Amino acid sequence: MGVADEGNAPPTLCLGVMTKQQLTTQRLILRPWRDSDAAALYEYAKNPNIGPAAGWPAHQSVEESLDVIRNVFNGPEDYAITLAEDPDTAIGAISLKLAGGSDLFPANDTTQAEMGFWIGEPFWGNGYVPEAACELLRHGFEDLDLAATWCAYYEGNVKSARAQQKIGFEPVHVIPDTPVPLLHETRTTHANRMMRARWQELQAC
Repeated sequence: MGVADEGNAPPTLCLGVMTKQQLTTQRLILRPWRDSDAAALYEYAKNPNIGPAAGWPAHQSVEESLDVIRNVFNGPEDYAITLAEDPDTAIGAISLKLAGGSDLFPANDTTQAEMGFWIGEPFWGNGYVPEAACELLRHGFEDLDLAATWCAYYEGNVKSARAQQKIGFEPVHVIPDTPVPLLHETRTTHANRMMRARWQELQAC
């Protein structure tokens, strides 16, 4: 679950390719996280407008951001969002949680995944999140052969709700009293989903 900008990428920007753990669109490169991204991650993740809305506290130091890179952003489908003209500077994060990594589908179901994303506040309103999400959906359905991709937001996270709607996710159910362990509270979760057939329909438009 993540904070997202409200922009909407033109459909042509969603056409990307995969090369050696790297996904590209017209304006973005999604690549694995590096230790050298710690300073950039801290710059954006220290903003209280980012993490708390998505269920995690604002980062307090570069060292904390480095620990997150090494121990949280270390999954096979965790990507740093970067601009194509500056691929060495991370401006956000996007990922697919595969079987066993999400509470939204059975842990042994390898045909589903959960998408999460956020982007630094200076980049809101440019359509970068929809563009990155569109490419990661393509990767999930075409390269990973997924049948469904989930995406969720906590009640009150208007930016993420709007972004998910624009991307094409459809509401499935609402989950009350969801534990948010990093913030020591509970929230209401809105769970959305994109089925493969729905994604194919959107590509045909």
